[in-house]
Amino acid sequence: MTDLKPGSVVFENIRKDFGAFTAIPDLSLTIEPGTLVTLLGPSGCGKTTTLRMLAGLEHPSSGRILIGGRDVTMTPAHERDVSMVFQSYALFPHMNALENVAYGLESSGYNKREVRERAEEGLAQVGLGGMGHRLPAELSGGQQQRVAVARALVLNPQVLLLDEPLSNLDARLRRKVRTEIRELQQRLGFTAVYVTHDQDEALAVSDRIVVMKEGKIAQEGAPRVLYEEPVSEFIADFMGEANVIPCEVLSREGDVALIDVGGLQHRLPARQSSAGKAKLAVRPGSVVLNPDAGGGLDGEILTSAYLGDHVEYEIETPVGTFFVIDHSVDRSLPAHTRVSLGFRNKGLALIES
Repeated sequence: MTDLKPGSVVFENIRKDFGAFTAIPDLSLTIEPGTLVTLLGPSGCGKTTTLRMLAGLEHPSSGRILIGGRDVTMTPAHERDVSMVFQSYALFPHMNALENVAYGLESSGYNKREVRERAEEGLAQVGLGGMGHRLPAELSGGQQQRVAVARALVLNPQVLLLDEPLSNLDARLRRKVRTEIRELQQRLGFTAVYVTHDQDEALAVSDRIVVMKEGKIAQEGAPRVLYEEPVSEFIADFMGEANVIPCEVLSREGDVALIDVGGLQHRLPARQSSAGKAKLAVRPGSVVLNPDAGGGLDGEILTSAYLGDHVEYEIETPVGTFFVIDHSVDRSLPAHTRVSLGFRNKGLALIES
């Protein structure tokens, strides 16, 4: 897999209709070579349809798709320079790991010795060197997933497509395998388009995340940007829990806005906000909890739950109920305690009303 040739991907004004239903109304997106971009969103948002159009399993109703600068809009799937890793892995149960990886190479013009060498190299690249003799049933779920990745990569595609690749694994194994996929992508430098509905997974593996809603791009950007600077209530809530509360923008000086939240004033990036009523998204870990009432936004603890390395609170305030995560576990506060809330500098964003 030393001759991987990462390619770019361009969607130009893509529309996809299924009869009278429009799944993708107008999608334009560019993916740079050597990056891992995740299409993220709830069921029915259009992410899988987008991936299937890139793979050639569906064709757009209008618009163009380019891979490595070549128009492949109506090109059959087998003539596109892409490989896909399926949710179900799609390994042949009667073939061992080496034979599974070698399967696609056998029709690629290599002789038997080259096929075996490339297949062995592929297994070694994903950490399964010396395990080529094992049948899929003799491998763990994570190992089967790595065989599927190796089988796709040995074909040296311009783009690797991954469709919900970790959904069949348990939570602990998902964390391990997603780390392995990310490390492999960074080490080999291939272009990858990754589909998932899992926000933590997207944050962990991506160079860039494209959040989709109703066939449209709701927001795209680096993981940190989407988490810390959501543009809407949908993004704030979908990219992790957020308290969305009313506030008032008192003034704006350059790129900084002064806001008022129930009498508590705070400065943060202004974005496009002007003076007046607005909405503020506050991450649960961005709330500073003071066990002494006064000096901030006053509230009363409704519920308190100790979870080992943090305490979770629900706190009633004049502007609404806050969900708060506090890592000061040595001072777990009981329900009905009066407290005062403040805000950290990170994890707050003015969002679209």
